[in-house]
Amino acid sequence: MTSNRRGGGSGVRSLLNRWDQGVFEQVAKRQWPAAEAVLPRLSRGADHGLLWLAAAAGMTAAGGRPARRAAVRGLASLAVASLTVNTLGKRTVRRQRPLLDVVPVVRQLSRQPFTTSFPSGHAASAAASTVGAGLESRRWGAALAPVAWSVAFSRVYTGVHHPGDVLAGMALGAGAAFAVRGVAPTRDQLGPQARPRADAPALARGRGLVVVANSTAGTGAEALSRAQVALPEAEFVVCEPDGKPLAEQFEAAAARARALGVLGGDGTVNAAVAVALRHRLPLAVLPGGTLNHFAADLGIDTVEDTARAVTGGDAAAVDIGRFRPGPDGAPGYFANTLSLGAYPDLVRVREEWAPRIGGPAAGVLAVFHVLRTGQPFEAELNGRRRRLWLLFAGNCGYRGLGLAPVRRHDLADGQLDVRIVHAGRWARTRLLTAALTGSLRRSPVHSAVLLPRLRIDGLTPGAQLAHDGEVVAAPRESLYLDKADDALTVYRPLPVTPADRHLD
Repeated sequence: MTSNRRGGGSGVRSLLNRWDQGVFEQVAKRQWPAAEAVLPRLSRGADHGLLWLAAAAGMTAAGGRPARRAAVRGLASLAVASLTVNTLGKRTVRRQRPLLDVVPVVRQLSRQPFTTSFPSGHAASAAASTVGAGLESRRWGAALAPVAWSVAFSRVYTGVHHPGDVLAGMALGAGAAFAVRGVAPTRDQLGPQARPRADAPALARGRGLVVVANSTAGTGAEALSRAQVALPEAEFVVCEPDGKPLAEQFEAAAARARALGVLGGDGTVNAAVAVALRHRLPLAVLPGGTLNHFAADLGIDTVEDTARAVTGGDAAAVDIGRFRPGPDGAPGYFANTLSLGAYPDLVRVREEWAPRIGGPAAGVLAVFHVLRTGQPFEAELNGRRRRLWLLFAGNCGYRGLGLAPVRRHDLADGQLDVRIVHAGRWARTRLLTAALTGSLRRSPVHSAVLLPRLRIDGLTPGAQLAHDGEVVAAPRESLYLDKADDALTVYRPLPVTPADRHLD
């Protein structure tokens, strides 16, 4: 029986090898108009993943947030595919390269590869980058697909791979993209970031919406022009640097609005939140600042996303964080984060370096910078005295590794995401080591917990409090943090559920 099984296996392998060789020879013998000037150069351009690195850079420069996410996912998939090909594929199956006898000299590469043939690393990289980007953005995946197919075919056309090598490489690359998605789900997998749905008026063409725009914030001028096109009947109030304070502008806008709009970064959004809560108005957030974390976590990438939600009346209720000096003090609000200590500096360094060296490396650099330049402070947390480097409180639970969490999935979970870095003996060394080894969550120097409220007493005199990028003096006696659950109605694009389809 053993002999028969081996014979059957040999027969299948022989059949596959004949098919592989037959297709290879057919490609070599056939004339391909205009291919001689393109495919060899394209094949060389894809060496070491350079073509896909260039494509990711172009996507990042030309597109918005969706393009950047697609570029990052494509590169992550490429890295996994390349690692698998080089450590497992080529060392496990040591297949020889095809003979070049039947391949026209004009097609052959000037420098022939010296590694084994199976699987094709170029095909794996092409598929991984394209499928990875496509899982995040179908538009970018469709744009890259013809290039990926051309690179894969070029490996057979130039005679450096059998067709089977290319097919195996593409399957491996696509598998790497899906493996990355299994670790880091796409937005489509995560579903809606905020719940529950809330009632808000559908404002056709933006009629009844008054938008206060901070055109000096980041990309504000460009976003303002696009918002005026998308919402032609909305009223836009453009704030000037030397004009009235933002709070006054929002108060005046709220008095005549059916819905309040804000165009700017997170600091501008923070000013709008308090006014929208006080007047019980739905809020339309149009991203137009350097950082738009609140908009991104709502699933809003462009002003057009907000415009569709406003005209369709799609909205959700979200939590807002509150802080006050004592249990009966006047509250301040934070839609994103509140922090004490060196956290604002940590975020600034991470945001500055992440586009250049990647998020994990930028996080380590940020930790090192904070530990080198920051100063610890003292405070009592729920009655216990502690010495800390920083304290972070997020409005709802954040996802992401390390001290600088990245995004939220649920903006109505009723929780504060509290993260603390303790000061003490060897604390800097232990924290930096944990950041470098990826074990930060298990480090005794770092604590993370979800709480509905937190009381902070006895802060070091002169301590600074940052909320949504705005810095104020922290109260010296007591600081109370809690949540206003489902307090704010915000326009946001809502996905169509199976129930909605049934009702339609």
